[in-house]
Amino acid sequence: MNTSKQELAVQAKQTGVAILDTIGTFTDEQFNTQPAYGGWTAGQVAEHLLLSAGVVEVIAGNTAPTTGRQPGQHLPAIASVFLDFNTKLQSPDFIIPADGYHDKQQLLSKTKLVWDKIGEGIRRLDLTVTCLDFEFPTMGPLTRLEWLWFYVWHTQRHLRQLKNIHSATTTATTITQ
Repeated sequence: MNTSKQELAVQAKQTGVAILDTIGTFTDEQFNTQPAYGGWTAGQVAEHLLLSAGVVEVIAGNTAPTTGRQPGQHLPAIASVFLDFNTKLQSPDFIIPADGYHDKQQLLSKTKLVWDKIGEGIRRLDLTVTCLDFEFPTMGPLTRLEWLWFYVWHTQRHLRQLKNIHSATTTATTITQ
């Protein structure tokens, strides 16, 4: 598995652009419409991604040198969970989005800020150190490298979900017109 800073920077840039572009394709109505098959609205997915963007604070927080393992040791496990699109995952309670109206422009602005900070973190920080302020459930403390790849893959997972929601809400909007 390629764990280079350069590859991470490329993937983060592409994923950040893709998520912003995809959110931008929704009308305000579609952004707040639950798909006929159920689940979250696009607005809720966008809010969920922002709630999970605490990664930015975690990588900027307290760290220690990584000892006893490679800085990317947990990457295969993280990838296997978040890039397995056939498995439905249960979100932890603290990042479950609220019901109700979601302001698309506000969420787009906040999402852009998150991806700007992620890009800056990749460029400026030592990604080999272990983050101490929050532990990943079942894996424990992760390195900055692992946290950043988690956020990229987590977003890629939800990017796919947003595209499915867009298709479903576009079809529903067309049918009702």
